[in-house]
Amino acid sequence: MTDMNQRPQGGASSSPEHLPTQYVPAEVEGKLYERWVERGYFEADAKSEKPPYTIVIPPPNVTGSLHLGHAFEHTIIDALTRRKRMQGYETLWQPGMDHAGIATQNVVERELAKEGKSRHDLGREAFVERVWQWKAESGGQISGQMRRLGDGVDWSRERFTMDEGLSKAVQTIFKKLYDDELIYRAERIINWCPRCLTAISDIEVEYQDDDGELISIRYGEGDTAIVVATTRAETMLGDTAVAVHPDDERYAHLVGTEIELPLTGRRIPVVADAHVDPEFGTGAVKVTPAHDPNDFEIGRRHGLPSVNVLDEHGVITAHGPFQGLDRFEARSAIVGALRAEGRIVAEKRPYVHSVGHCSRCKTTIEPRLSLQWWVKVGPLAKAAGDAVRDGRVKIHPEEMAKRYFDWVDNLHDWCISRQLWWGHRIPVWYGPDGEVVCVGPDEEPPSGEGWHQDTDVLDTWFSSGLWPFSTLGWPQQTDSLAKFYPNSVLVTGYDILFFWVARMMMFGLYAMDGTPPFHTIALHGMVRDQFGKKMSKSFGNAVDPLDWMDAYGSDAVRFTLARGANPGTDVPIGEDWVQGSRNFANKIWNATRFALMNGATVEGELPPVAEQSAADRWVLSRLNSVVAEVDAYYDDYQFAKLSDALFHFAWDEVFDWYVELSKTTFAAGGRAADVSRRVLGEVLDVTLRLLHPIVPFVTEALWTALTGRESVVVADWPTDNGFRDAAAEEEIATLQQVITEVRRFRADQGLQPGQRVPARLTLDGTPLAPHEEAIRSLLRLQPAGEGFTTTASLPVAGATVELDLSGAIDFAAERKRLAKDLAAAEKELAQTTAKLGNEGFLAKAPEQVVDKIRGRKAAAEAEIARITAQLDRLPES
Repeated sequence: MTDMNQRPQGGASSSPEHLPTQYVPAEVEGKLYERWVERGYFEADAKSEKPPYTIVIPPPNVTGSLHLGHAFEHTIIDALTRRKRMQGYETLWQPGMDHAGIATQNVVERELAKEGKSRHDLGREAFVERVWQWKAESGGQISGQMRRLGDGVDWSRERFTMDEGLSKAVQTIFKKLYDDELIYRAERIINWCPRCLTAISDIEVEYQDDDGELISIRYGEGDTAIVVATTRAETMLGDTAVAVHPDDERYAHLVGTEIELPLTGRRIPVVADAHVDPEFGTGAVKVTPAHDPNDFEIGRRHGLPSVNVLDEHGVITAHGPFQGLDRFEARSAIVGALRAEGRIVAEKRPYVHSVGHCSRCKTTIEPRLSLQWWVKVGPLAKAAGDAVRDGRVKIHPEEMAKRYFDWVDNLHDWCISRQLWWGHRIPVWYGPDGEVVCVGPDEEPPSGEGWHQDTDVLDTWFSSGLWPFSTLGWPQQTDSLAKFYPNSVLVTGYDILFFWVARMMMFGLYAMDGTPPFHTIALHGMVRDQFGKKMSKSFGNAVDPLDWMDAYGSDAVRFTLARGANPGTDVPIGEDWVQGSRNFANKIWNATRFALMNGATVEGELPPVAEQSAADRWVLSRLNSVVAEVDAYYDDYQFAKLSDALFHFAWDEVFDWYVELSKTTFAAGGRAADVSRRVLGEVLDVTLRLLHPIVPFVTEALWTALTGRESVVVADWPTDNGFRDAAAEEEIATLQQVITEVRRFRADQGLQPGQRVPARLTLDGTPLAPHEEAIRSLLRLQPAGEGFTTTASLPVAGATVELDLSGAIDFAAERKRLAKDLAAAEKELAQTTAKLGNEGFLAKAPEQVVDKIRGRKAAAEAEIARITAQLDRLPES
């Protein structure tokens, strides 16, 4: 459990003067963190002979600030890396930030707007320079907030997805993919934001239920008429077919014919396609290949033209009376024109349906046919799936693997171009005669009249997909790359499993000769409020973790988050829970301060087992069990369980029992007191080291005061030395049972915790005989003197505790109070029994209502038994 190299050479610091009477996090945390950084504890040495342990930080946006999701994820990662560092691994937690193309460009454009300017007034080069200026002055505030939380990252290795080294990695892999014909340029349907004027990724689209309209329109006349329904009437101007299911007999006679498209004068074909659901609506759908991804695929299968009727601003471009109208204005105008022609068959308003919005500006997304750059993901996605299937990469929890396969096995080609100025510019040049040249990082781009570079930049996920190896120096074969790739584990939310994780898998396997970027993918859930509701400013339940850190300390926030961290499931959190964690930190502080005041020490070896009391052996036995338990939970990423195990051991067993039992021993003095001082020092030493990865600040302050050593950050992780003492555990369990039962009785009788009463103990023949002094001390029991009268006798665990309560309780009043409580409990039992005996009620009532009444009945029965036992113990007068 401990090693001699952890023992202070000059003895432990055992003076409580090192510790203030109260723990004030604000006076401790900042100073400790700066000391850790200055001493280089978090820096990783690529030339070390220690085994590597590597985790990358999911790079936060340069525009971002620390939110509870960050705090949760960072707490988990920090705990993992702190433990591995203590276990002797060369540990690298790689920090850095993402340039966040759209988000950052929007921030700077808003600043320009305040000056009455747009990016076009500056021009591309000057605008990009302005963004870099903003980053230097205002970007990256989250780095300081990470320090507040206690993140043990290697700041000397901090990277940015637009820095020179990562830009070279981006250009290198683009060129490699292009040369391998895995990158191409083509017209496809993309998510288009008419406000940001760029394609955006699926993860940047937020879906919400909007009130819209469902319009049923009659195409054609008479026997050739077909009714289609749409929520986007304006796109009908771009229809190039109507589709029906091949087996739908209602429309079989129309397949292969043409019908007139209203308002346009164009005639469009009726095609048969298996994509159409004959059971939905009329069984016929309008086909607009330029404005719907499913329609685009139907169009490809049937050779249909794509007619784009909306420009990049969402304005109608089709010739006719609607040209120049905004898409929403055009929607109303077109419906009005169709109504005037008698072609509206039905209108449903409001029609609630899911609509995509740009996550940055909240503008309604427009599916749009556009010429973009794409990654051919087929072979890359197959490799990413195979790496998990063949066991090279483990997904934790295992049930999340199905979701991973559902994604990578059905992955569509990835649109990687964005119509922005901030980002990695696509390294492709176009010549005056149609030449296309992709340029690598060490190649000179073509020059001369007519040559120009592609104006688009790459999707932010393209550069962040290289994060596990680009941050280590790739494409150069650096010492860091050799030492720390692949990563040991990736800790991230299940919400970006498909976006960031899949891309890292594809790029890592492709660039690193089939070596996946990490051995394990540990997925966690989302932080929610205490009622399980998603946190959102619009819901009024969003929380700034910095506010909680200011009020309760960073350790309290971290411990609360860790206690809610069950693999792959969402994490509820409320302020009262953080308050409880703050109380835990205070409890650790006060218990350690007591230990120091009473001479607890870590100096020298533990006394022989023969010299240890049952309480000493019990707590050391339990300590080793907890070490083993915590290790098992860490290896299974069960943070909630390991935090709970540590909480209950520290508070319930060490502080509430062993510390209390040791007070009696210390008061008696002698060799037993010396032994307990050493045992208490040992228990606190190990417990603080076990707690350190989750609550680093308070444990650092206490451990250094207790041991006199440099820092718990670089202390050895505890190991289970195999010591177990079942007999001592059983003996102390019996002692706890007696004390608990008598305390409960005292509370039931209304005695104050510190109120002393005379008692006679009969302990002979039980394992409790050596503990009489401790029992009396913990239960506030005086010796039975002259005139002692047994007014209550409690047989517990083979022992008998007789109490004289004659001077402490008004028995008549107590009987009256208990009788009143008993009558209320009996009434409740009668009512619930009657309801559960009513067959009519049971047949009609919901199951949860019946269960609730069953619970009330059981509670009433337990209350009656408790009160009856109390009455039986009371004397008649």
